[in-house]
Amino acid sequence: MPLTPVEIRHVQLRRVFPRGYRRADVERLLNEIADSFEEVWRERADLADQLDELETEAAKHRELETLLRTTLVSAERASQDMKEQARREADLIVQEAHAEGRRVAREAIAERRRLEEDIRRIRAQLRSALEALGDAAEERRDADEAPAPGAQPETAVEGGIRKIAG
Repeated sequence: MPLTPVEIRHVQLRRVFPRGYRRADVERLLNEIADSFEEVWRERADLADQLDELETEAAKHRELETLLRTTLVSAERASQDMKEQARREADLIVQEAHAEGRRVAREAIAERRRLEEDIRRIRAQLRSALEALGDAAEERRDADEAPAPGAQPETAVEGGIRKIAG
């Protein structure tokens, strides 16, 4: 059982007269032992207090480490989720762009066909109109060339002016 510094100070040694120790030397030695032991005892108490503080601080650091690990894992998951969501959105945007491109291409093809049909129709109308004009011009020429009954024949005169004969 360890002795406290107070117990060491109160130790009573028996004196043996024929062969005893000098009392002053023994008391001085006991005081030195007690002082030394007191110093060690205080250091021990201080170290125990420090140990308690360090254990408390270590426990806080372990909790903080656990929290940081949990936060890091959560952040990694969130990052992966965001990447996956961004990839899905990008795929969706690409699909929509392809669909829009196909729609625009179909509309362009349909518009081209419509315009080509309009061109064919307009050309046909122009041909018909030209043919009608040609037929009308021929009829007029034929009508201009045939003398009208009771009309006087025309003669050509120099300078391109027509003169009615007669």
